[in-house]
Amino acid sequence: MASVDDDRSWEDRYRRGTLIPIYLNIKKMNTEIQTENLIGPDKVMDVRPIPCSIKHGLIIRTWLELPVGDHFTLLNDHDPVPLYYQFSAQWPEAFTWEYLVRGPEEFRVKITKLKAFEAPAEEIAGCCGGH
Repeated sequence: MASVDDDRSWEDRYRRGTLIPIYLNIKKMNTEIQTENLIGPDKVMDVRPIPCSIKHGLIIRTWLELPVGDHFTLLNDHDPVPLYYQFSAQWPEAFTWEYLVRGPEEFRVKITKLKAFEAPAEEIAGCCGGH
């Protein structure tokens, strides 16, 4: 059986629609965590210490608030491929996803915003793969 971090496993589950969503309401999230404080002057957003239950929502909110053409580098302790599939499903052709470091202990992904979007009023499903 494929491991949780196996890209093919996530891709297969995504295509079959069997990813288990964790629902996050971006507008009603934990307001104690501000995205401005999460991105350092080097444009790195270190999400390693953030609980998985709110991690995807914070990353998405940060991306939605970016000006078109801007980016940040996501720093995580596991491959954020489930987040990539979520972006691909909800905002196709609106972002670029470039791996800068690909494990094994840290993953850095440069995420660039290509199109303008408003934060959704509805809940956004997220899945962190059990991390």
